[in-house]
Amino acid sequence: MFGIEFKMRRRIIGKFEEVGAISKKTAVQFTAANLDLQEQFWLPYFGGSFIASITKPAGQLYYFKG
Repeated sequence: MFGIEFKMRRRIIGKFEEVGAISKKTAVQFTAANLDLQEQFWLPYFGGSFIASITKPAGQLYYFKG
């Protein structure tokens, strides 16, 4: 993982942790996690990649599975 990827992943994960989105049961929309535009752009990359620690269980809900 490159520097910018690592930085963005940490920022996004931190915001999901802040709002308590750490399981399917507590999953939230990205707007609830207060992601800025740049973070929203990166979200599909992390949600669908081999390093998927950010999960999209159904609809537009996301959570961090650590």
